[in-house]
Amino acid sequence: MAKKEEKKDLLENAEIIQEKIEGIEHWAESNPKIIIGVVAVIVLIVGGYFGWNYYIDSQEAEAQKEMFQAVRYFEADSLNLAFNGDGNNLGFKQIIEEFGRTPAGNLASYYAGVIHLKQGKFPLAIYYLEDYKANDLLVQPRAYCLIGDAYMEQKDFENASKWYNKASGYKPTKEFTPTYLLKAGLAYEKLNQKEKAIEAYQKIIEKFWESSEVQSAKKYKARLETNS
Repeated sequence: MAKKEEKKDLLENAEIIQEKIEGIEHWAESNPKIIIGVVAVIVLIVGGYFGWNYYIDSQEAEAQKEMFQAVRYFEADSLNLAFNGDGNNLGFKQIIEEFGRTPAGNLASYYAGVIHLKQGKFPLAIYYLEDYKANDLLVQPRAYCLIGDAYMEQKDFENASKWYNKASGYKPTKEFTPTYLLKAGLAYEKLNQKEKAIEAYQKIIEKFWESSEVQSAKKYKARLETNS
C-alpha cells in the first residue's frame, strides 16, 4: 500500500513539474523580448567582468614597465626625477594619474609619499601615503608609520600617535611592530600622556622581548615611572 501511495505521489509531482515547465515555456514564447533582454544583460555582465579584468591586467603590465625607471631614480635618490619623470620616462606622479587603478599605480602612491616625506613636504606625504591601500605584512604598516612620522615632523603628536598605533596593530610582526610601538610611546610622551606611553613600552617588553627595541623600551618606561 505504501509503495502504491509513493508511486502515486511521484506521478503527481512529475505532472506538476511538467505543468510548470510548460507554463514557463508558454510564458517565454509570449515574452521573447524580455528573455532576449535578460540574456543580453547576463552576457554584458559576464563580458564586462572578463573585459575589465583583461584591461586591468594589460594596464598593470604597462604600469610596471613604465615604473622601472622611476624606481631606479628613487633608489639613486634622484627624487624629483623619480616623481616627475625625465621627459622620456614617466615619474610616479604620471603613473598614479594614468594607472592609479592598478597595483603598480597603487605602489606608486607609496613611493610618492616617501619622496615628499624625504623632501619635507609633509602634507603631500600624508596625502599620497593615505592613498596607498594594500593587504601585505610589510609595506602597509610601514605606510601607516610614515604618516605618523609626517605628523610628528609637524608637531601634530595626536595624529602621530594615532597612526603609529594603527601601524603597530596591523598584522603585528616581531621585526617591525616594536619600532611602531616605540614611536607611539614617544608621541604619547610629547602629549604628556605618560600612562599610554608606559603601556606602549610595556607591550614591547612583554610581547617583543627579543627585539632590539626592548632595551630602549625598558629605559623609557623606567624614566617615566621614576618621574611620576
